[in-house]
Amino acid sequence: MPRAASRLSRVVVTGPLAPFAAVYRRELRRRGYTPRSAVNMLRQVARLSRWLEDRELGAERLDRERVEEFFVFQRSGGRHRAQWSRPGLWCLLEVLGALEYGERAPTLSPSETPLCFFQRYLLVERALAPGTVRGYVDGARRFLDGLPPGTGLGELTAPDVTAALRRVAGAVSVAAAQNFRAGLRAFLRFCFTEGIVAVDLSGAALAVTGRRRVFLPRGIEPVQARALLSSCDRRTALGRRDHAMLVVLLGLGLRAGELARLRLDDLDWRAGELVVRGKGARLDRLPLPAEMGEAIAGYLRRGRPRSDRREVFLCARAPFGPVAAGTVGSTVRRACRRAGIAEVGPHRLRHTLACQMVRAKVPLVEIAAVLRHESLQSSGIYARVDLDTLRELAAPWPGGAR
Repeated sequence: MPRAASRLSRVVVTGPLAPFAAVYRRELRRRGYTPRSAVNMLRQVARLSRWLEDRELGAERLDRERVEEFFVFQRSGGRHRAQWSRPGLWCLLEVLGALEYGERAPTLSPSETPLCFFQRYLLVERALAPGTVRGYVDGARRFLDGLPPGTGLGELTAPDVTAALRRVAGAVSVAAAQNFRAGLRAFLRFCFTEGIVAVDLSGAALAVTGRRRVFLPRGIEPVQARALLSSCDRRTALGRRDHAMLVVLLGLGLRAGELARLRLDDLDWRAGELVVRGKGARLDRLPLPAEMGEAIAGYLRRGRPRSDRREVFLCARAPFGPVAAGTVGSTVRRACRRAGIAEVGPHRLRHTLACQMVRAKVPLVEIAAVLRHESLQSSGIYARVDLDTLRELAAPWPGGAR
């Protein structure tokens, strides 16, 4: 009896995208999509191809903007939202070669050109985190959009900078205004260095002050840390991944982004060490304790999806790409709910390690080395946690008992 054809083979793509259907099928398979998911992706591409054909557009005209237009068309037709997949169409764009570094290079306006170079400078020269770069560039764009009509960068003056900062500070919170000022100063220094402006105007972005409550760094109790680890069902692939992530966060105090960037090549099993890719492209070697190594190895052997990606921790569902920093945070919060404790983020686990070291009388210099702080001042906040030692330094109350 002949074998029935699969649903995947019965999806027929016609129109301008037809020549790329086979390559797209293979890419979906490589990324770990299940046959059922791949069927839905291909059906969407078939609809997209017919939509392009109706508008007499070729595959070379397909970009993110066209994809969004297609989604508007689908919404207007009442098609169920479950049949939409932006990641599936981003994958198609990559197959078509329409994206470079995740996005087709747009035609830049005169105001966007310096922002594009500023973004590259922050990423390449200063090696800032993508989130920081995004905030700085958004702040610079907000500054340029608020300039008087006809005012170019070459005509900037110090009053223009001060007025922009005052305008933003009057509309947002103190923290948001301080972030805007940081991005504006960086942008103005960049413009001066590149010769876009004749004078360094970064000094005109005056400091933004505001009353801010300062809290002691707080970790979680050891019994709560054990409850977090015990909440992971290590009989499942997801449970083994979550358990390994929590062990690393509690044991080494990694930031969420550092954990997400951890790669297989960073694990030196023979030396019992791992490399942490920190802020500003900084690389640090830290010890890999046996318990931590066992948790990671258990995940790699019996939990990690098959993938050619080199990141250690991957998403539990297709496409099996690396986890993001947000996924690390949601993993910690999900474990808190399972353990029945108040929800915390991954940074609280970093505070937990620091507070434990303070209580164990570990010198501040060593705490700074483990947490990978560039300055002792950053680690000095944890000295306030040791209240017993601080009481010995307190002067007697005037008129009190001797």
